[in-house]
This record gives sequence, C-alpha cells and structure tokens, in this order.
Amino acid sequence: MPVPGSWRGMVNEYNALPDELHAYFTHFPGLAENYPWDVVIAYLYSSVELAQNMTIYCGVVKCHRVNSELARKAIDTQHMTRKGFKDLYKAIFGKAIPSTIASKLDHAEETRDRILHGKTVTEADKRKAVYDILHYAKDFNDKVNAIAGFKPFGSLQGFKGRGQALDKATSRWVLKGMGFSEFQ
Repeated sequence: MPVPGSWRGMVNEYNALPDELHAYFTHFPGLAENYPWDVVIAYLYSSVELAQNMTIYCGVVKCHRVNSELARKAIDTQHMTRKGFKDLYKAIFGKAIPSTIASKLDHAEETRDRILHGKTVTEADKRKAVYDILHYAKDFNDKVNAIAGFKPFGSLQGFKGRGQALDKATSRWVLKGMGFSEFQ
C-alpha cells in the first residue's frame, strides 16, 4: 500500500488498525494533526521501545516463569541496543523476529536517528517512518501473540496467567543464561 501523503491519510491508516493499537498509541491522532512528524516519530518510537522492553519482560515472566521482581530489575538495568533486543527476543522465544516484520522498523530507525542527530529528512521519509512504525506494531503484536499469547502493543493486564514463578535463585540462573548481565 502507498504511504499516505497527509496527516489525515495517516490517521485513516491508524483508524484501520486493531483497537489495542488505538489504546496503545492513544495520542497519535492529536499529534499527527497538530505537530510536525518529528514529534510524532519521537512519540511512536518511544512507544516502540517501551513495547519491546515489555516484550522481553513478559516473555521471561510468562514463558520462562522468571520471578517478576528480578525480571523487572533485569530489564531496567540491561543496556538494550537494537541488536541486543533481537538477541534477547530470540533467546526468550526460540526464534528470531521474522525479517518481514523487522525490516519495517529499519527505515523508521534510520529516519528517527537522522532526526535526533539534526540531519535533513524529507517529509516523505518522515511519513514513511510513521507508516512503518504503525504497521510494525500490528505485525509484531500478531507474531508475539501467536507465539506467547500476549500483545506487547496493548494492555498487558493478565498476561502471565496463573503459572507459578520460579524462586529467585533459579530465576537468576535463567536470566543469566538468556544473556542478561545485571539483575541483582
């Protein structure tokens, strides 16, 4: 599909997304209408990073029954790079993020970096970045939900279920084995 050429078209794209994404990106329509794309991209990208951190947290807590307190400390102290996120995702879920999904974020990341480092970025590239982030969120949600039964771009209430967590000592070993460096 072609990238919309206006904020109205982009809001129409947003409106076509599932309801959980409307709730997650609740400020998007107002930002798209009233602010430059730079601001919208900063908002969306910070939301993406939050969802990625929550993906890792929920994955270790739900799929590997890690103690939630230790999992939170591990996430909060881990220096999470883009590659580091992909590596942890693979360690937790047993498979890499499909390239068809990951590639949607590549252009958006490059655009975000150029904006934040004061480089020139065309309005068309900014709109494409917004479009890519919105569709990445939908596809990533669908993939994680199929693998682990939760949607990181949405309400995570009750994501864990009734499973019993491992004790802290065992949880430390699980986190260490997955590549977390600090979680004391």
